[in-house]
Amino acid sequence: MTNCIQQTFGFSSSCGRKIEADFEGGEVSSDGGLLLLREVDRRLDLIRRAAALLPDERQSGKVVHSTRAMLAQRVLALAQGYEDLNDHDTLRHDLLLQSAAGRDRSLASAPTLCRMENRADRRTAMALNSLLVDMFIESYDTPPEEIILDFDATDDPVHGRQEGRFFHGYYDRYCFLPLYVFCGSQPLVAWLRPANTDAARGAWLVLKLLVERMREAWPEVRIIWRADSGFCRWRMLQWSERHGVDYIVGLARNKRITALAGGLIEKAGACYSKSAEKQRLFGWIDYGARSWDRSRRVIAKAEHSGKGSNPRYVVTTLKGDPRELYDRIYCVRGDMENRIKEQQLGLFADRTSCHAWWPNQLRLLLSTLAYVLIDGLRRLALVGTDWARKQATTLRAGLLKIGAVITRNTRRVRVHLSGAWPWREVFALAHERLRSG
Repeated sequence: MTNCIQQTFGFSSSCGRKIEADFEGGEVSSDGGLLLLREVDRRLDLIRRAAALLPDERQSGKVVHSTRAMLAQRVLALAQGYEDLNDHDTLRHDLLLQSAAGRDRSLASAPTLCRMENRADRRTAMALNSLLVDMFIESYDTPPEEIILDFDATDDPVHGRQEGRFFHGYYDRYCFLPLYVFCGSQPLVAWLRPANTDAARGAWLVLKLLVERMREAWPEVRIIWRADSGFCRWRMLQWSERHGVDYIVGLARNKRITALAGGLIEKAGACYSKSAEKQRLFGWIDYGARSWDRSRRVIAKAEHSGKGSNPRYVVTTLKGDPRELYDRIYCVRGDMENRIKEQQLGLFADRTSCHAWWPNQLRLLLSTLAYVLIDGLRRLALVGTDWARKQATTLRAGLLKIGAVITRNTRRVRVHLSGAWPWREVFALAHERLRSG
């Protein structure tokens, strides 16, 4: 990038006055909302615990930037919208980010942060995913009666000839294929995988480990897992049945199951012909693929509209009205897809641009840690307000990106927020709730 040597910038006049701008404002930050995220981290104790899981073989006497400070720097920057390590060439001098990261001097440079990321390995990834599960369990004051685990995979486009890059026919590009597991708005697993694999690869083991951990914490909890047809594997279904775990999983269409639901499909078509209004009929059928060990109960949805017939099938152990199960339980899994998009579009989970595999896995998890802070802000400080349902990008633009002037001396850091900011009452409410916890 060309160095800017211009010192003063002139703009169109206003009310007869000249308007000039420069970069001589002193210690000013655009990230006043970091104060709230720091309080969320204080409540959750997330960054300290995560930092303890990262390998660090440096000689302690020569360490300038602790792993905890570097992790805080990286995660908080992601939450504030800074996706690249290069951003830290100047961001490291931001007094507010320094204070949020627990430092009183310049933070780590981009090369130092890069070296931290390249220390990651498989054990690091497993430990951080275990921490996500622990954070979820700790978020409950009393054991829940029921939890629903949402499984899904998505594409993560590669940035060149990286380790583990493969072409995926469905997405029509070279990518990774990370596996996510959420419960409600909270992430439990974010695991990077190569794209030359089945969408359900590893999901069985992940389910087993999650069930064991949940039942260790809550012996009486009812566990349901939910996923699209990419995760409909009979061995996974069989394991769930043997271990008292319920499921509701999409089932791909084929000629045989469509024939079994033929009567319902024909009825929906006939009703549409009479009324010219969209029809949605539901029913139960028994279906077992030739590769399955036995047949299972399947919800058949026969939908007919002006676009023609559009049947859908869901295999489940749950009992009840098929329409209720489909609409109120299965279709709700779409909210998890929004959470994944929120991480990728708002918190840069797809910025996996390292050459080596495990640093990219760590970057996926750094994004997930940033998401935990954002979600913690919504759950702990904004519940009951309209802000509790806003996505990360909207929350950042409205509540976290606040202009601030910072003064710092040996006794105090004073942050002067913009007096014209319109969301002062929301900030005050969030502050009260976070500080009282």
